[in-house]
Amino acid sequence: MDILLDVHTHTVASGHAFSTLQEMARAAADKGLQILGITEHTKGIPGACSYIYFRNLPVVPRTMYGVELLLGAEINIVDYDGTLDLEEKYFRFLDIRIAGLHSLCYQPGSVEQNTSAVLGAIRNPHIDIISHPGDGTADLHFEPLVLAAKECGVLLEINNSSLNPSRHKEKARENNLEILRLCKRYEQPVILGSDAHISFSIADYGWLYPLLAETDFPPSLILNDKPDLFKARLKRNREETVS
Repeated sequence: MDILLDVHTHTVASGHAFSTLQEMARAAADKGLQILGITEHTKGIPGACSYIYFRNLPVVPRTMYGVELLLGAEINIVDYDGTLDLEEKYFRFLDIRIAGLHSLCYQPGSVEQNTSAVLGAIRNPHIDIISHPGDGTADLHFEPLVLAAKECGVLLEINNSSLNPSRHKEKARENNLEILRLCKRYEQPVILGSDAHISFSIADYGWLYPLLAETDFPPSLILNDKPDLFKARLKRNREETVS
């Protein structure tokens, strides 16, 4: 694929990443990306952004070094209903909205409870992407998640960082293979996410490519080389939220 977008990345503002916003934008330009999403962690992660950071996002130019920036948040799912830890009043300042389970912010329950938590986020009309659902933070039933994502216009992320052996995510490979097989069966698009915490990792999907090959996943269902289609999905989500 000709990778043109990566929409799940973090800067020093997230508290445990290592590059500035401008360093990330420059690296994205050097890699030939058209779109870079910077999605900082919300308050449940130590050292992450305060609310005023998201409130002040309008001051940042949305184009740097020829790259379109989508500035947003990776929001924590905090309970079995899919409650998020960022107040809705801040959503209007976000170009892109990701929600996910993180071990520091979520206490895993039964597989049914965990699945309910992610379903609640998928059905939240403000959410565009579910981050790393296959990383093993909580045991999940994936088929209902894929079906709900298809119904709600939400993308499930296939997360490269989760597959890095240094992360010791023992269930990530098999989980992501299952997600890919289900998305292929139901013709549900996916988004590949680098989850880059330093500029060098932007658009690095090296751990994912073997999984795409193993599942013979259709390139037509991967949106990282389809910026216009990806932006059209975001636009539709915003229009449906307003209506």
